[in-house]
Amino acid sequence: MPDFVRTIDLFCGAGGLSVGFEQLSGVPFKTVWANDFNACAAHTFNLNFGPVCRSGDIVDLLQDSSAEVPQVDVVIGGPPCQGFSLLNKQRGDDPRKKLWIPFMEVVRRSGARLFVMENVPQLLGSREHQELCAGAVSMGFMVWSGALVAADYGVPQTRTRAFIVGCMDNDPAEFFPPLATHRKPGSAAVRPWRTVADAIKDLPPPEGTEIRDIAPPLDLHFGRNPTEKSRARYRAIPEQGMNRLDLQRVAPELTPNCWVRKTSGGTDLFGRLWWGTTPSH
Repeated sequence: MPDFVRTIDLFCGAGGLSVGFEQLSGVPFKTVWANDFNACAAHTFNLNFGPVCRSGDIVDLLQDSSAEVPQVDVVIGGPPCQGFSLLNKQRGDDPRKKLWIPFMEVVRRSGARLFVMENVPQLLGSREHQELCAGAVSMGFMVWSGALVAADYGVPQTRTRAFIVGCMDNDPAEFFPPLATHRKPGSAAVRPWRTVADAIKDLPPPEGTEIRDIAPPLDLHFGRNPTEKSRARYRAIPEQGMNRLDLQRVAPELTPNCWVRKTSGGTDLFGRLWWGTTPSH
């Protein structure tokens, strides 16, 4: 028996999902194969996890007879979400909506008995979501899907993401969604959401404006040189938790055009979900 759970990470980026799985207490996961379209992301992944990531289009890779998908226990990944994003909802033919197909093809070829896919919440209830779940069931998987809020699990950000979990050995609905560790301030039984201040208030003042050649995490703890217009935007929304919607309300003259969408009925601002509003007490 292997001494670790063999894992494939697709659309892997720098390896955020792999980090999460490999840090699970008591369960030794190890990513043995990965893929990302972006060569720089693949290079970063390989620096973090060893030379297991191949860069390039996953569709082309699966059509290459020399590219053998290894046998693993688990496939994880977050296909590009732009095709489902509110920013892109008018493009019903976006090919990025179909990247669940090569994801599931890797699941099939690898013999994995568990998969975890992450995406934007707009995936849930879509035609692609229905097709993905139906295809997984036809392969022998039991499937759970739902939306989770990062702040409910100790992350200082109200980021909502969709998760689809398929398992051949157990019904994932018996384990998902996981119990929340944090709740909105005022809720009973568990701790309140963490703020950004909770997460970083123990850091020293940042130094300089570039990456420094020192040990992590302070190598990435540096400042910025904002323009005077950016400073004016900061001053216009001083209260914790404010965001671009508040900026539009109190100082529309400072709001960049790219943050505003024009419609036949006037100005339509994108929701707070896409700004990742910081929770506040």
